[in-house]
Amino acid sequence: MISSFWVALRAEIYVGLRSHASRLVVVLPALIACAQLVLTSMLAASREASETMFGGMSVGQVEGADAWGTLVDAYATGLTLIGLLLTGYAAWSLANDKDSGVLRHLLIRHASRRTMLMVKLTHAHLLGIASILALLLSCTLCAWLIWDFGPVVEDGYELIGTAEILSELRLGLLLAIIPLPAAIAMGLLVSVLAGNSTQALVAALGITLALDILKGIIGAASDYIYASYLVSLLDSSYLRDVSRLVRGFSDVMINPTTLQMNQWVPWPQAIFLLLLAWYAINRKPV
Repeated sequence: MISSFWVALRAEIYVGLRSHASRLVVVLPALIACAQLVLTSMLAASREASETMFGGMSVGQVEGADAWGTLVDAYATGLTLIGLLLTGYAAWSLANDKDSGVLRHLLIRHASRRTMLMVKLTHAHLLGIASILALLLSCTLCAWLIWDFGPVVEDGYELIGTAEILSELRLGLLLAIIPLPAAIAMGLLVSVLAGNSTQALVAALGITLALDILKGIIGAASDYIYASYLVSLLDSSYLRDVSRLVRGFSDVMINPTTLQMNQWVPWPQAIFLLLLAWYAINRKPV
């Protein structure tokens, strides 16, 4: 099984390197996040020019807040797209192989269904790593070329230092990445259960958006759903709090229990969803 796994994984990576869908997952979040940085910079420059032209004054300007805050917002945009794209790709990939007959061919060549499930899981995680690295590197470089980063200062008083900002930013990014394996596992489960790739893609994205809406309705129970910790359209992740912290807001309330649950809740759910897919895949026709 191990040898067939590596053979199938190499084949999956070979195809992935030449697939437009894989490239889209890796490149699109970084491009959109960088475009957001550039657009925000242009709008800020236009606003400052208008204020200067008409003799206006910037009220309550906090040095460094725009740079850090805009960078965190760009990270959040990219991670939102990464979560959606990875979920959709995981759901589409296996189902598409069933539709095209590729999976049947691989099974004939002695790669078991469960081996192919683990290959798809591994490949989706590799795409996720590549996408996150592309996002972080491109956004950091783009923001560094546009702004000067330093402590957040208001009227000569340092609200938050650079070291503290970087510490909070690292924590926010780590906590935002932890739920992604559960999202991938959910996509694979949908892929196994769906009748075709279109159904799988629509169902996976629909479930993701439904969970995003549901977490705002069920109150404290949402702390036990991995989707509560994903960076999303209706964002409740810690990265949202980081966006306010790096802008110098002092009214951000951080619950240590929520941070601990962010670290531990997604893992058992990812394993549970994967086990369901593992059980179901041998009971579905190819």
